[in-house]
Amino acid sequence: MTDTQGNTGAQVVMRRLLAEGVDVCFANPGTSEMHFVAALDTAPDMRPVLCLFEGVATGAADGYARIAGRPAATLLHLGPGMANGLANLHNARRAHSPVVNIVGDHATYHKSLDAPLESDIDALGAWLHGVVHRPGSAAELDAAVRSAVRDAVGPPGKVATVILPADYSWDRAQEPASSAVPAQINRTGDTEDTIDVIAAADLLRAHGDKVVILLGGAATAAAGLTAAARIHAATGARTLVETFPARLARGRGIPPLDRLQYLGEFATQQLAGATHLILAGTRKPVSFFAYPGKPSELAPADAQVHTLAPVDLEKLADVLGAEAPALPEPDPLPAPTGPLTVQNWPLVIAALLPENAIISDEANTSGVLLPAATASAPPHDVLTLTGGAIGQGLPVAVGAAVAAPDRPVIALQADGSAAYTISALWTMAREQLDITVVILNNHAYAILQMELQRVGTTASGDRSRSLLDIGHPDIDFATIAQGFGVPATRAGTAEELAAQFAAAIEEPGPHLIDAAIGRLP
Repeated sequence: MTDTQGNTGAQVVMRRLLAEGVDVCFANPGTSEMHFVAALDTAPDMRPVLCLFEGVATGAADGYARIAGRPAATLLHLGPGMANGLANLHNARRAHSPVVNIVGDHATYHKSLDAPLESDIDALGAWLHGVVHRPGSAAELDAAVRSAVRDAVGPPGKVATVILPADYSWDRAQEPASSAVPAQINRTGDTEDTIDVIAAADLLRAHGDKVVILLGGAATAAAGLTAAARIHAATGARTLVETFPARLARGRGIPPLDRLQYLGEFATQQLAGATHLILAGTRKPVSFFAYPGKPSELAPADAQVHTLAPVDLEKLADVLGAEAPALPEPDPLPAPTGPLTVQNWPLVIAALLPENAIISDEANTSGVLLPAATASAPPHDVLTLTGGAIGQGLPVAVGAAVAAPDRPVIALQADGSAAYTISALWTMAREQLDITVVILNNHAYAILQMELQRVGTTASGDRSRSLLDIGHPDIDFATIAQGFGVPATRAGTAEELAAQFAAAIEEPGPHLIDAAIGRLP
């Protein structure tokens, strides 16, 4: 079927990805993608990373993009394969992570037969508010991939999908002689509706503490946080970070700005009294859900909203003549003892966190005290649950570790959401990634127990309570990890967690600690 005198379409796709700077592919292939798999042998610069579930592949691509600052590819099997990956592609969309999906499809002449795996792949890609490229022939593959990568890097970063019919994959498809300059991601977050630096300075001088500056996107790097702290020191303007930033700089020497609270009533209190809201790299805040008798929009109704490009934060601080505030020397962290609790486990992690670590944080309700604890830890990056679709933490850790093999990655993971993408452990073991996973094990969907009360109802009977309880039977995460090839231990006290965490950090490769923080009532 393949013309040996030319390149197959799959080879052209592979070479165009590499020409555009995409050299990692998180893959879960099937029959229609076999020619793409075979093309890997002609492309030694492409790193294939096998994932046992598509949601791991898509989450890993998101984590890779957040750390590397450039896109990875995913390889997904037809519409059902893409559907399995949609939740973490949703998180990638909310993180503005550039991701390029290569989704195999039936051969063009086979589609009309409505074979069992036939589905509307175009609609799945459109659901992500991204861009879908369906080439009309094998000759159009090169242009389609080139456009998809450039669509993905933005601005802002987005999810782009190339649909690769099987016959185009095996047909001859001559690539252009010249290769393109690799696309560069633009993380400025610029929009057309922006306030310029001079106008923003005038507004801040006039209104001071009645202004709230809300940071997201590129503004949550150390430079943006420092500029925001300078502006606060000069004007009194309040500074906050969006609730779930894609990548947040933390630790000693970095201003520990508060994040906008997840609970709407607390977020409303943080924003109360603001007459002006300046958005830098983020959007106007709204509550995650609707609740009886509570507002959906969190900013005061009469507050004027302005958009400032994140790259202008430092310029704004300079125009205001703002000096860098002196950051207090952190007090030594206490060494907690006794049984693990929601209160003491973050102190253990913060006290032992290695320099330049990456935290993939999906601790959820068990991690409410983590930001306060890590403010005095060594400098590090935190990757959070941007889109709210749980099951992100372990895959994002995989992608971050592939992107930065010289940095230790720590996955702080709630037990309920860990089960969604637990097969990520196998990829960690296969690739020997330096990831330390800490499962915060309380045997419950604690977030749902909280939300049950907030929406104004109760689960008083055994039938309703059973849907919030994952402790019958208990999940043995240590045994599961060992089955996937990841060394694992259990910790029930702060002392045990400290000893096991320190040992895991010191030893190369992945490790898992099943940390029992107590069963919820």
